Order: sequence, then structure tokens, then C-alpha cells
Amino acid sequence: MAQELMRTVFYEGQTIQYVLESKQVKNLNLRIRKDGSVYVSANPSVPPKKVDEFVQSKGAYILSAQKKFRTMAEYAPKPKQYISGENFCLLGRGLRLKVEQSVKEEVFSDGVYLYLRVKDPDDFQRKQRIVTKYFEKQCRETFGEVILALYPTFQKYDVEMPKLRIRDMETRWGSCLAKKGIITLNKRLLEAPRNCIEYVVMHEFCHFIHPDHSKRFYAFLTMLMPDWRERKVVLEENSVCRNY
Repeated sequence: MAQELMRTVFYEGQTIQYVLESKQVKNLNLRIRKDGSVYVSANPSVPPKKVDEFVQSKGAYILSAQKKFRTMAEYAPKPKQYISGENFCLLGRGLRLKVEQSVKEEVFSDGVYLYLRVKDPDDFQRKQRIVTKYFEKQCRETFGEVILALYPTFQKYDVEMPKLRIRDMETRWGSCLAKKGIITLNKRLLEAPRNCIEYVVMHEFCHFIHPDHSKRFYAFLTMLMPDWRERKVVLEENSVCRNY
């Protein structure tokens, strides 16, 4: 059974507290949770002082990760109330919500407003379901269109048409399971301009050819999308998802 011990080290004048978990593992394993807490698992045979030295050697990374998680928490979107005046974002364009009472329930946009028509404007759960389904449909259609548009380039490299998965992800815009033929995209990517969505999909497609982030990967990406860096900058301007 794992035993836990709280320890403290110092890195460039800053305090780093971490939980040392003693259990049967071969290597020292470092984990940083969303709340900024630090966990290190180590074999009981490893002296705690050696673990301290390991944590100190990772000091810059730990402090950077903790800062990132604090920023994510600070700028995390506030829960929607689905009332008139709230802002939504679709393909890089801000939309102002207008809630209207109507016998026919629907949601649509004219490019300026997002109209939500419901029988009971005070029914929060109903409004939430309708808007959520609307944006899920937009994700499937938009992401699917981009994948279809970019796929012919990779068909030449014997890449099979990938399956699309859409998920909520906190720190990534997308991921790729090349061996399973799956591209997963972040729901929030729908908020970005279409050319940024194209960049993320292209990035993931390139992993079918180069599964890492080597120089060959970036050379390949640059060959296929010379302006990917500019698109990346736009994508990151107002976002905490920065691991591309």
C-alpha cells in the first residue's frame, strides 16, 4: 500500500511543496494536478533527499505548470445562464444571445445574434439543452467539413479517412491516435476562426505521417501549410491552450 509524505524544496527562492508517494515503481514519476499540487511517486528504496533533488531539477517546469493552471482557472469561462445579452463565440465571431418566447423551439444565428426561441424562457435546463445541441451540431458539421477538405492531401500518403471524436479538453486543441485512425478535437475549437481549425486539423493529420514533434514533423507541416505559425498565433491570442 502506498505511503504519502509531504515534503518541501526550494527552487530559485520559491517554495515547492510536493507529496511523496512511496510505492513499487521503477522510476521517479512526477505529476502536477489542475489545482497545482505536485505528486512524486518513488520506490521505497529511493532516499527522500534524492527525490528532493529530482523535484528541484524540475523546478522550472513545475512553477511554469502551476502558473499555467492558475491562468486557466482565472480565465475559465463562467457558466452560462442562457439569458439575453450573454455572449457566445462561433468561428471567431462574437454572438449576442437573444431569448424569445415562442411556440416553436429553435436556435439559429444571423451572424450578429444567437436567437434562442423557447416555450418557457425561464426553463434553464431546456435552454441549455437546446443551445448545447446546436453547438454540438455545428462542431460535427464544421470539423467534418474541414477534415473532408484536407483529407485528399493525406490520401496520397495512404492515410485512411480518420474517425472524428469531439470532446471537452482543458489544455489541448486536438489529439491524434494514428494507429487507430482517430482525430479528436476540442469542442471549444468551434470558437476559433475557420483557418485556425484548419491548422489544428492539419497538425493532427501530419501525425499520421510523423507521430512526434520532430524537425521532420514541422518541416512536413510547413510544406503543407506554410502559414501555420500565423494561424497558431491567432488561435493562441485569447486562449490558454498552448501546447502546439
